Amino acid sequence: MVSRLLKVSVLLQRYRTPLLITSCSGLFAANMFYHVFPDVTYRQFYQAWHKGEPDTLSDKLQDIFQQVLKDYGISSLKNFSAFASFGFQPVGAGVPWLPAGAQIGLPANFNSSADDTGAITNRVIFINGKTVEWESDAGATLRESLVFSLEAKKFAIAREVARLQSGGPVMSASVASLCLGGVWVYSVFLKQMFGLHAGSLMLRGAVNFVALGLGAVSYYLTSDALSQWIDYNSDRRAARVSLDYAKGGVEFYDKILSRNKTLRSLMGQKGEEVYAPSGNLFPAHLLRLKHTPYTSRRDRILSLLKKEKL
Repeated sequence: MVSRLLKVSVLLQRYRTPLLITSCSGLFAANMFYHVFPDVTYRQFYQAWHKGEPDTLSDKLQDIFQQVLKDYGISSLKNFSAFASFGFQPVGAGVPWLPAGAQIGLPANFNSSADDTGAITNRVIFINGKTVEWESDAGATLRESLVFSLEAKKFAIAREVARLQSGGPVMSASVASLCLGGVWVYSVFLKQMFGLHAGSLMLRGAVNFVALGLGAVSYYLTSDALSQWIDYNSDRRAARVSLDYAKGGVEFYDKILSRNKTLRSLMGQKGEEVYAPSGNLFPAHLLRLKHTPYTSRRDRILSLLKKEKL
């Protein structure tokens, strides 16, 4: 058994560079897969369905989507396409400069307006196994939080366009590969520090285990920090399109906070575990940074309005 481990250790040491390059490249490719083929992966997952058939995007939302692309300054409109998605806010994946382009999903509630909430009230939403009564106080508050002005809708779409256009998916996909390479750096550094390159197999294995732990922690922290930076950067780019977009951004996050507060109340204990009293999201677990706070995203847009006098 020991001899086999020694042979494996020798092989890993001899071919560590090509193995590291291959592993990092493979990990990056795996993380980028659904961005390279968003039409057959991401879109299929988020596609909204109606009566057993894929739901189609309304002409109204298609027009808004095209207008946002023009306002944002996208030169080649064919690099972006929209589809009807489930949920309550836009989602997106893909890389605009690749052949498949980028896909952005627009939710059904974006068809609603203050005068017509049919796209919301015609849907049946279950929370804790119970149907939401739209005419109740909590239901009315939830319904109000799902109705956005035209400016807020444009900002929400522009935010996704900005994230994809600036290469957000590529940056996010590279974190795991860089941290995997960091595991090797940690391992070499620790072994040199303690003079273990010629030490026992057990000690070197322990060092490798520590390096793996450091790499995992680095991944969680770096991934979350980058995610927050991308969120803030996307908000800033979308808000700078125009004064209306910036004001729409403030409304968009105000409505999200209102929705989350209502869901926190309706979901009971589960809601208290997911949503903070402010409407922000709690982190998934202790090793993760908190999600980019919606309150902070809203306040940054307000600061931008004051600073640049948009």
